[in-house]
Amino acid sequence: MVTAVREVDKKGVSGSRVSSPYFTIVKRFSSWRCFMIENATYVLIHSPLVGPLTWRLVQRELTKQGREAVCPALRDEGADERPFWQQHAEALAQGLADLPADGRIILVAHSGAGPLLPVMAQAAARPVAAYVFVDAGIPRSQASRLDLMRLQDQPWTEAFHQALLQGDRYPTWREEDLRSVIPDVDLRQQVVAETNPRALPFFAEPIPVFAGWPDAPCAFIKFSSPYDWDYQEAKRAGWYAREVSGGHFHMLVDAAGVTAVLLQAIQALESG
Repeated sequence: MVTAVREVDKKGVSGSRVSSPYFTIVKRFSSWRCFMIENATYVLIHSPLVGPLTWRLVQRELTKQGREAVCPALRDEGADERPFWQQHAEALAQGLADLPADGRIILVAHSGAGPLLPVMAQAAARPVAAYVFVDAGIPRSQASRLDLMRLQDQPWTEAFHQALLQGDRYPTWREEDLRSVIPDVDLRQQVVAETNPRALPFFAEPIPVFAGWPDAPCAFIKFSSPYDWDYQEAKRAGWYAREVSGGHFHMLVDAAGVTAVLLQAIQALESG
């Protein structure tokens, strides 16, 4: 039975660095200047393990500051035989239907949405001005979520994989599991209500990355220790990388502060 709250209290990274094929691509972005992204729409993407509440408070903060922001819901159907990533990409495309077809977008992913950003960019069919990973996994071509989790913490992931093989689903958080990272009781209850426990097929499916990704500058904002590996990889790749002390759902604790950090990251990418 999987009882650990991995994205909240998992131990830090173990193992050594694994070379990443995207390094030779992303290095060139460190010298870009004057990206016209100030007026792009922020597309705030939640993990498929939870719901859009993750980003609602930040969406409101962005709107108050005159930025356009949307928070599409990632949905999938159990009877649909298509891969989960394809269903989620289609759901995002539907959520952007009201945006101008030529409008620039900034894709901002939290947690398990990170590996989806390349397929999300293709599904959006709009120019992507920037990618921002917020306590999120970094994509690797044809890697499954289990593959990516092994890079973060192989011993934990092997135990997790065995539990999934035995029929467990994840996450099965209870309200008390999240008390330390989401102090507000109402928000905590809503997050638990939106939780979407997943079985092995979700974690084992390979997720594609299109050739030439990333095709726009990237930033990484780290809240919690389970994403230490991804944070270090982002730094090695020459991305803008920022560490903020907080729990995995810090945007539900300090929405104004997280919004400020997000805007600072975009400003840094724009100025180079």
